[in-house]
Amino acid sequence: MRLEKIEWMNTEREKKDMRISTKGRYALRLMLDLALNDGEELIRVKDISKRQGISEKYLEQIISYLKKAGYVKSLRGAQGGYRLSMEAKEYSVGMILRLIEGNMIPVECIADKESCERADSCTTVRLWKMLDDAVKGVIDRVTLQDLVDWEMEEQEKKK
Repeated sequence: MRLEKIEWMNTEREKKDMRISTKGRYALRLMLDLALNDGEELIRVKDISKRQGISEKYLEQIISYLKKAGYVKSLRGAQGGYRLSMEAKEYSVGMILRLIEGNMIPVECIADKESCERADSCTTVRLWKMLDDAVKGVIDRVTLQDLVDWEMEEQEKKK
Protein backbone atom coordinates (compact mmCIF):
# COMPACT_ATOMS: atom_id res chain seq x y z
CA MET A 1 0.00 0.00 0.00
CA ARG A 2 1.20 3.46 -0.77
CA LEU A 3 1.67 5.99 2.03
CA GLU A 4 -1.04 8.29 0.64
CA LYS A 5 -3.62 5.51 0.86
CA ILE A 6 -2.65 4.66 4.46
CA GLU A 7 -2.91 8.32 5.47
CA TRP A 8 -6.33 8.54 3.85
CA MET A 9 -7.49 5.40 5.64
CA ASN A 10 -6.30 6.77 8.97
CA THR A 11 -8.16 10.04 8.53
CA GLU A 12 -11.34 8.58 7.05
CA ARG A 13 -12.04 5.65 9.31
CA GLU A 14 -13.46 5.91 12.78
CA LYS A 15 -10.62 6.24 15.25
CA LYS A 16 -10.76 4.20 18.41
CA ASP A 17 -7.70 5.31 20.30
CA MET A 18 -6.76 3.84 23.64
CA ARG A 19 -7.23 6.87 25.85
CA ILE A 20 -7.99 7.95 29.37
CA SER A 21 -11.37 9.70 29.37
CA THR A 22 -11.91 13.31 30.34
CA LYS A 23 -13.49 12.06 33.56
CA GLY A 24 -10.33 10.09 34.42
CA ARG A 25 -8.03 13.01 33.64
CA TYR A 26 -10.20 15.40 35.65
CA ALA A 27 -10.31 12.98 38.59
CA LEU A 28 -6.51 13.04 38.70
CA ARG A 29 -6.48 16.84 38.48
CA LEU A 30 -9.06 17.07 41.25
CA MET A 31 -7.08 14.76 43.52
CA LEU A 32 -3.87 16.63 42.71
CA ASP A 33 -5.56 19.93 43.56
CA LEU A 34 -6.70 18.51 46.91
CA ALA A 35 -3.18 17.27 47.62
CA LEU A 36 -1.56 20.57 46.64
CA ASN A 37 -3.97 22.59 48.77
CA ASP A 38 -4.03 20.25 51.76
CA GLY A 39 -4.10 22.24 54.97
CA GLU A 40 -6.31 23.15 57.86
CA GLU A 41 -9.29 24.28 55.79
CA LEU A 42 -11.45 22.02 53.69
CA ILE A 43 -11.39 22.70 49.96
CA ARG A 44 -14.56 23.64 48.12
CA VAL A 45 -15.40 22.22 44.69
CA LYS A 46 -16.06 25.80 43.60
CA ASP A 47 -12.41 26.70 44.31
CA ILE A 48 -11.08 23.61 42.53
CA SER A 49 -13.31 24.47 39.58
CA LYS A 50 -11.80 27.94 39.32
CA ARG A 51 -8.20 26.76 39.67
CA GLN A 52 -8.58 23.87 37.25
CA GLY A 53 -10.93 25.45 34.72
CA ILE A 54 -13.35 22.53 35.01
CA SER A 55 -17.11 22.77 35.37
CA GLU A 56 -18.26 22.70 38.98
CA LYS A 57 -21.10 20.32 38.10
CA TYR A 58 -18.69 17.91 36.42
CA LEU A 59 -16.33 18.02 39.42
CA GLU A 60 -19.26 17.30 41.75
CA GLN A 61 -20.05 14.16 39.75
CA ILE A 62 -16.45 13.02 39.91
CA ILE A 63 -15.99 13.80 43.59
CA SER A 64 -19.04 11.69 44.43
CA TYR A 65 -17.21 8.61 43.04
CA LEU A 66 -14.12 9.55 45.05
CA LYS A 67 -16.17 10.04 48.22
CA LYS A 68 -18.05 6.74 47.86
CA ALA A 69 -14.72 4.95 47.42
CA GLY A 70 -13.39 6.61 50.58
CA TYR A 71 -10.67 8.53 48.71
CA VAL A 72 -11.92 11.88 50.01
CA LYS A 73 -13.67 13.08 53.15
CA SER A 74 -16.28 15.79 53.16
CA LEU A 75 -18.08 18.12 55.49
CA ARG A 76 -21.30 19.90 54.57
CA GLY A 77 -22.23 23.46 55.36
CA ALA A 78 -20.79 26.94 55.04
CA GLN A 79 -17.35 25.82 56.20
CA GLY A 80 -17.65 22.55 54.32
CA GLY A 81 -15.56 21.09 51.58
CA TYR A 82 -13.29 18.16 50.84
CA ARG A 83 -9.90 16.78 51.75
CA LEU A 84 -7.96 13.62 51.00
CA SER A 85 -8.74 10.66 53.26
CA MET A 86 -5.13 9.48 53.21
CA GLU A 87 -1.73 10.97 52.56
CA ALA A 88 -0.92 11.67 48.90
CA LYS A 89 1.78 8.99 48.87
CA GLU A 90 -0.86 6.34 49.64
CA TYR A 91 -2.78 6.87 46.37
CA SER A 92 -1.43 5.41 43.17
CA VAL A 93 -2.52 6.90 39.87
CA GLY A 94 -3.78 3.40 39.05
CA MET A 95 -6.14 3.42 42.04
CA ILE A 96 -7.71 6.66 40.91
CA LEU A 97 -7.93 5.77 37.23
CA ARG A 98 -9.37 2.30 37.87
CA LEU A 99 -12.05 3.80 40.08
CA ILE A 100 -13.14 6.15 37.30
CA GLU A 101 -12.19 4.23 34.14
CA GLY A 102 -12.52 0.58 35.11
CA ASN A 103 -9.84 -2.07 34.81
CA MET A 104 -7.55 -0.23 32.33
CA ILE A 105 -6.73 -3.37 30.32
CA PRO A 106 -5.95 -2.84 26.61
CA VAL A 107 -8.05 -5.80 25.38
CA GLU A 108 -10.86 -7.79 26.98
CA CYS A 109 -9.30 -11.23 26.44
CA ILE A 110 -6.66 -10.53 29.08
CA ALA A 111 -9.30 -10.11 31.78
CA ASP A 112 -11.64 -12.80 30.50
CA LYS A 113 -10.14 -15.58 28.34
CA GLU A 114 -13.61 -16.94 27.73
CA SER A 115 -14.52 -13.74 25.88
CA CYS A 116 -12.29 -14.86 23.00
CA GLU A 117 -12.43 -18.24 21.32
CA ARG A 118 -8.81 -17.84 20.19
CA ALA A 119 -7.32 -16.87 23.58
CA ASP A 120 -5.42 -20.15 24.07
CA SER A 121 -3.84 -20.10 20.60
CA CYS A 122 -3.53 -16.35 19.97
CA THR A 123 -0.02 -15.11 19.34
CA THR A 124 -0.93 -11.47 19.92
CA VAL A 125 -2.17 -12.10 23.46
CA ARG A 126 1.48 -12.04 24.50
CA LEU A 127 1.76 -8.49 23.14
CA TRP A 128 -1.43 -7.42 24.94
CA LYS A 129 -0.11 -8.82 28.24
CA MET A 130 3.17 -6.94 27.74
CA LEU A 131 1.23 -3.73 27.06
CA ASP A 132 -0.96 -4.32 30.12
CA ASP A 133 2.11 -4.94 32.30
CA ALA A 134 3.75 -1.76 30.98
CA VAL A 135 0.68 0.38 31.72
CA LYS A 136 0.28 -1.15 35.18
CA GLY A 137 3.99 -0.64 35.79
CA VAL A 138 3.54 3.09 35.32
CA ILE A 139 0.13 3.84 36.82
CA ASP A 140 0.64 1.61 39.84
CA ARG A 141 4.12 2.96 40.56
CA VAL A 142 3.36 6.68 40.25
CA THR A 143 1.65 8.13 43.32
CA LEU A 144 -0.35 11.26 43.92
CA GLN A 145 2.66 12.48 45.90
CA ASP A 146 4.82 12.04 42.79
CA LEU A 147 2.40 14.31 40.92
CA VAL A 148 2.60 16.86 43.75
CA ASP A 149 6.41 16.73 43.58
CA TRP A 150 6.36 17.13 39.79
CA GLU A 151 4.03 20.13 40.10
CA MET A 152 6.37 21.73 42.64
CA GLU A 153 9.33 21.15 40.30
CA GLU A 154 7.42 22.86 37.48
CA GLN A 155 6.60 25.80 39.74
CA GLU A 156 10.29 26.13 40.69
CA LYS A 157 11.29 26.17 37.01
CA LYS A 158 8.91 29.07 36.38
CA LYS A 159 10.48 31.27 39.08
